[in-house]
Amino acid sequence: MNLEGDYKVILKALFATAIRFQLPVAVWRLPGSNSEIKLCVSLRPAQTSCEVPQLESGTSGFAFYPFQVSEKYPAQFIKADITYSSLLAKLKFNFKLNENPDYVALVQRLQDYFAKIKESASANNWHVSRKVKPHQTPECEFKQLVEEGIKAIEAGLMEKVVLSRVRVTELSAGFDVVDTFIKLQETYPNAFTSLVSIPDTGTWMGASPEILVQVSSNKIFKTVALAGTQPLTPGSNPAKAMWQQKEIEEQSMVERYILNCFKSIRLREYQETGPRTVVAGNLMHLRTDFTVNMNEETFPTLGTQMLQLLHPTSAVCGMPKEPATAFILQKERYDRAYFSGFLGPVNINGESNIYVNLRCTQFLEQVALTYAGAGITTESEPDKEWMETRMKMDTMRQVFRIQPS
Repeated sequence: MNLEGDYKVILKALFATAIRFQLPVAVWRLPGSNSEIKLCVSLRPAQTSCEVPQLESGTSGFAFYPFQVSEKYPAQFIKADITYSSLLAKLKFNFKLNENPDYVALVQRLQDYFAKIKESASANNWHVSRKVKPHQTPECEFKQLVEEGIKAIEAGLMEKVVLSRVRVTELSAGFDVVDTFIKLQETYPNAFTSLVSIPDTGTWMGASPEILVQVSSNKIFKTVALAGTQPLTPGSNPAKAMWQQKEIEEQSMVERYILNCFKSIRLREYQETGPRTVVAGNLMHLRTDFTVNMNEETFPTLGTQMLQLLHPTSAVCGMPKEPATAFILQKERYDRAYFSGFLGPVNINGESNIYVNLRCTQFLEQVALTYAGAGITTESEPDKEWMETRMKMDTMRQVFRIQPS
């Protein structure tokens, strides 16, 4: 398969080939990774399981998990049968053709189709979920929901709840999903950018600022507490950002949640750095990093264990987890599906990078559904929470060539 030429052309042809043959495909770029874009394709349907993926060893691929696993929105895993790196300009087949005779004919058809469309590839087709219809949260409904959340917190039912909404955007004629992904990863070099397209499940794109669990090739575990939001205004200095009590308390809750997870598995040795102000696109957040050297601790599957404990985190759900989740499922009036779930490459080049699915959009045939949420505490104000979700949505909407509003 000839992979010479502009990586953008190659990427679009590979994506279009996967769509043409009804195969699951994931494209991503890690934060600050010198713009290395990676792609993986599975030659079989995405695997479904209620269990989280094994991060330290085992099958290589891309995990795509919902906020709540259900029959309608199952956990998905795209096995990395074929992988591509834009920096290496190399396609890798991660299986032996003689182990599965059906793959021989399929791979030949893939190669033939790729060669045919390589010079004129358009990626304006993608897998579309038939389970979802366009829906949008009215402003009055969201503000009422925030008021209900505040009352529930004041009544002592929970300390914090993260409430979200969805917005519909019409796609322009000739919209190209891979071109948009390329623009997204260029716009937000410090975010985890992704494009995931799975038959029946649909197509999602995002620029997430939040690591959920990371296990490096040298067995260093990492997770972060990320909460609190304010706009990044022109000329502002993040190092001198002033934070209100509401944002400080919200971020502190996420920190405590992580520390409680450590305590539950009796992990005592970890490094904590922060909180500090970080920039994510057009926004600033408070962030604290937690790292553990797995070579020095007796936790060989720490990443997998913590993934099971952390999801859904208090940054997307609330505290305590159980009453906050129950409130969300009862009151939000729509299904989050894969928004605020988690996603990322697993055991690719010996490392796993799992992110919370934030700042994300789902693509239907002619419209995009953009999702965002805000952490609600007793200090919350409905008008401000509405504006916070609008700012978060603009992270994605501005790459659709639409003026933020």
